[in-house]
Amino acid sequence: MAEKLSCSVVDKIKAICDKFDNKPGELINILHEAQHTLGYLPMEVQAIIAEKLGIPVNRVYGVVTFYAFFTMTPKGKHPISICMGTACYVRGSEKILDEFKRTLGIEVGETTADGKFSLDCLRCVGACGLAPVAMVGDKVFGHLQLSDVKRIVKEFSED
Repeated sequence: MAEKLSCSVVDKIKAICDKFDNKPGELINILHEAQHTLGYLPMEVQAIIAEKLGIPVNRVYGVVTFYAFFTMTPKGKHPISICMGTACYVRGSEKILDEFKRTLGIEVGETTADGKFSLDCLRCVGACGLAPVAMVGDKVFGHLQLSDVKRIVKEFSED
């Protein structure tokens, strides 16, 4: 079912397009800013951007679905990303991921019913010396053990 966007959201998206002079060559920058503003890029937002830039909506959709950074589903207030790079993987990141799934009651790519947490995997955080690593928003947690998962979730549940 299509989501109905508020007038203020539509105005924000149009303003972002205007900021970049409605240039099709600025599509990725526009998408980045729109996602930063809304948290995700639903089809309705993609249609507004396509219209403002004078390009087909399937071109916008193609960019959104090609780049892993972009998402069409809402993320939780505290997005949790587990590094699955080689160093983290050999040091047990898969078990850490499983513990986050159990603790939160969600699978990778899902968001908790209360909207507080979403769970994803990353290829590499670039903090291999701290493996295994998880990120909650921009905060990095390293040298993780299974016992750390509940503490991390509790820390972010309180706000």
